Amino acid sequence: MKYQFFTIPTSDRKKFTFLDMSSSTFLVEKEKLLSQGFEVEDDAIYAENSNEAVEKFKSNYVYVLEEYNISTNPFYSLLLIFKWLKSKISS
Repeated sequence: MKYQFFTIPTSDRKKFTFLDMSSSTFLVEKEKLLSQGFEVEDDAIYAENSNEAVEKFKSNYVYVLEEYNISTNPFYSLLLIFKWLKSKISS
């Protein structure tokens, strides 16, 4: 699912809300939030559910850097393979 987050300016991302972008009322709800002083924060977040989306938002995109490193740096790929093998051996 795709979520859009909105924050109150100067709240340091602490006062936020979000909308499911696939909702049929997304555009109406977005306009209401913007008229109440909220601003769109960052890009849309893709997540399996709203809890995961909030976790990703609160991480302030640390997860994006981690995923990028894993996909572009062979060391991180090897590290993940090692962790997976270790978990299989330990089981």
